Amino acid sequence: MVKKRSVLVNVKKLRKEYDGQPVVKDIDFDVKKGEIFGILGPNGAGKTTTLEMMEALRPIDGGSVKLAGYDVAENPDKVRSLIGVQPQTPSFEEKTKLSELIEFFASTYGEKVDANKFLEDVQLLDKKNSYVENLSGGQKQRFSIAAALVHGPKVFFLDEPTTGLDPQARRNLWELVREVKKRGVTVIMTTHYMEEAELLCDRVAIMDNGEIIAMDTPKNLIKQLLKKGFKKEQVVEQANLEDVFIDLTGKELRD
Repeated sequence: MVKKRSVLVNVKKLRKEYDGQPVVKDIDFDVKKGEIFGILGPNGAGKTTTLEMMEALRPIDGGSVKLAGYDVAENPDKVRSLIGVQPQTPSFEEKTKLSELIEFFASTYGEKVDANKFLEDVQLLDKKNSYVENLSGGQKQRFSIAAALVHGPKVFFLDEPTTGLDPQARRNLWELVREVKKRGVTVIMTTHYMEEAELLCDRVAIMDNGEIIAMDTPKNLIKQLLKKGFKKEQVVEQANLEDVFIDLTGKELRD
């Protein structure tokens, strides 16, 4: 018997307006403990705004978000202590070693950690004495994941984490996200890559014009489309061009 997961995040009638125009329109969804939940949608759909309200980074104009039983609007500091956030464009103090930054972020939560262990988990131990400004795009993304996890958050937010990364870096980041889930951390992410969502997410919500227009597992959403009679040219391939690229150039990261 499969154990039913409990709800960790509850979003109810969530709303955001700018100049009287709604950009997030009374949306509802739950996120279960230990799952990877994806929010998908075109540019301007309201994905990032939704995440920022859930993260207590942007005021909520209507409705509510509850995370681990805490109302985000009423207890923003408590909520921030329970979450980790990797933004679209992470920024860090310059001229500071990676190991020092990890220790600093942990200290802000009253924690003392082994910086080497966190850097090793994201394959950056050899860069512990380097500065963030000298890292590649993939390295910066991996470091921002390590920095966001120093305090052992219950929920980890990622906003389009693999945008602009090469195939090796993207696939490596997928593995990191899976590892985060294995630690018992609930993951909420946005992405423009449908393959990424299909491979990583237990469930997805599809947003358009500030509304959630569909929500289910990727497999069930595909089945629902097929039941409508959707068909496309059947080309069954055992590999794609990205697989060729990885095979020829290797899986190792090019940092």
